[in-house]
Amino acid sequence: MTQIPPQQYAQTWADDPREPPPLVGDERTMLTAFLDWHRQTLELKCAGVPEEQLSVRQVPPSTLTLHGLVRHLAAVERWWFRQQFADEDVPDLYFTAEDPDADFDDLSGSFAEALEAWREECRRSREIVAAADSLDVTGVHRATGRPVALRRILVHMIAEYARHNGHADLLRERVDGATGY
Repeated sequence: MTQIPPQQYAQTWADDPREPPPLVGDERTMLTAFLDWHRQTLELKCAGVPEEQLSVRQVPPSTLTLHGLVRHLAAVERWWFRQQFADEDVPDLYFTAEDPDADFDDLSGSFAEALEAWREECRRSREIVAAADSLDVTGVHRATGRPVALRRILVHMIAEYARHNGHADLLRERVDGATGY
């Protein structure tokens, strides 16, 4: 593998609009910064893509689309932070017993609506995390009925975004060849 000299690497990423996660900080600061960095990455992967391309399944037989990823991550934000951790009585965004994969499969509604729903869920998630006294505070993991710590949720969400940002990277590259972020 060819190594990129440091000065070229710095130039390559010089136009990155994301605030890099801190190199030093307490655990909450580090985890929330990395989660926000991944959230920004998802949004950048979708930026500038023509509306009609956001819902196109670019890599058959996969049904993944950028639109579906945004819907899915909005639903995941709601599920983990609002429904499980904060025990808010809010309905699922896209999931139904009849169509558990509706976030990916039913792309009715515009991408702009999905993006706004995702942004709202991220906003609410940030409020919930900020209001928690510590990362040791627990909610109830609905699948098991056992406690789940906010720390565990944050780590899970970073992994969830990292995985799906990899998908978004491939989808975006198929749309217009854009890579990076």
